[in-house]
Amino acid sequence: MVQQRALRFPEGFLWGTASSSHQCEGDNTNNQWYRWEQQGRILSGDVCGKAANWWQAAEKDFELAEQMENSALRLSLEWSRIEPTEGRWDSAALERYRAMLKDLQRRGMKPVVTLHHFTEPLWFVERGGFAEESNIRYFIRYVRYVVEGLTDLCDFWVTINEPNVYAVEGYLLGTFPPAEQDMRKTFYVLHNLLQAHIEAFYAIRRIQPRAQIGYCLHYRLFDPANPLSPLDRSTAELHNTFFNWGILQAAESGSFPFPANLFLGPLSKAAGARDYHGVNYYTREMVRFDPGMPSEMFGHRFLRPGAAHNDPGIDDSFGEIYPEGLYQVLKNVYRRARGNKPIFITENGFSDVLDDRRPRAILEHLVMVHQAIQEGIPVGGYFHWTLVDNFEWNNGWYVRFGLIEMDPRTQVRTPRRSASMFGEICRANAITEEIVERYAPEAAEAIFGAAGGTPRQLIV
Repeated sequence: MVQQRALRFPEGFLWGTASSSHQCEGDNTNNQWYRWEQQGRILSGDVCGKAANWWQAAEKDFELAEQMENSALRLSLEWSRIEPTEGRWDSAALERYRAMLKDLQRRGMKPVVTLHHFTEPLWFVERGGFAEESNIRYFIRYVRYVVEGLTDLCDFWVTINEPNVYAVEGYLLGTFPPAEQDMRKTFYVLHNLLQAHIEAFYAIRRIQPRAQIGYCLHYRLFDPANPLSPLDRSTAELHNTFFNWGILQAAESGSFPFPANLFLGPLSKAAGARDYHGVNYYTREMVRFDPGMPSEMFGHRFLRPGAAHNDPGIDDSFGEIYPEGLYQVLKNVYRRARGNKPIFITENGFSDVLDDRRPRAILEHLVMVHQAIQEGIPVGGYFHWTLVDNFEWNNGWYVRFGLIEMDPRTQVRTPRRSASMFGEICRANAITEEIVERYAPEAAEAIFGAAGGTPRQLIV
């Protein structure tokens, strides 16, 4: 019998896609991102509109995920639907989410539910949002309400998605609402978001003692443009600490690194307030020291010349396709968190409207995941961003991350080749030689080694 080379993943490994309410549901008109859109701030000039129409017909896309034999699906709840005005709950909205989660369960997919994915009700924003520590109590009240209402349908919770992106884009760079540029305030918002996660963790634990509860950070690597330059190395390290490792440190220990610790108090009860680490990884940037850019921490960031890359967004934020970066992130999270919790890749994806780079990119990133697992790093699942093309924040419909192509005008879905490939990987729980030869034959040698070499693993 012919032996087929394959990289097999552990039994019970979760395969799925990730999404968010505002980007998929459509007709969300009561949050700060709708207001941002109405102010003409979307760089593409697009409007979200019906998005992927999930509020009316998410189940049709869940069926496509089922056909790919996904074992899980990550989605978020829209706080502004559930609590449209302060203290008033919309039970019909919660019932709609119950119907969605029931449908996922019926299809054999584990619901992974995010409680905060960038959007908030306008009444909360007008109170100052997460810039005000006193507002954390409103978020916790919402968390208790939805977890109590969904406790029979979900036991895997993401409290807050990418607090670092939310704070940096909204309060330092001014590219997300509320469009402020205040370094000190950025740190206060980060502090309050992490404290909100901690309090949400304990609130959920009291309701569901056996639930899996965590949050996910966006990890973007910054490498020195010239590794031999002390200035480039120091600048890259500063960027990595500020955006990645300093935030992980704060969430783990309760203490922010210097200089934020000079004006931020410790996080209360941070130690142990997570059951897993959520990793969102997309790209890396090169950093060159530039004394003329103090507002950018003296770093000129750029895409490595000649690198494989995503389709450019309007703001060029999606960058290099760099699989090794995912491996580096997994190793760093495992080491810095002292290996005491499992890791889930809660987002990883590629902007590729033609789908000519995505198949290979998925394969090469999964090879890095497999390598990390082989080295003892406890990775429990992979969620691809995303299932269907959606409204990509400031880039609108300009970039396409979906395994399934979706025309926002007609709502017509067309599965891409990468959807077929991802389905085969999920079905096999492995990257097989046959899959690689079918979808990215040019990557076969890199994945399995030179012909005649020892394969990583054999299955019969």
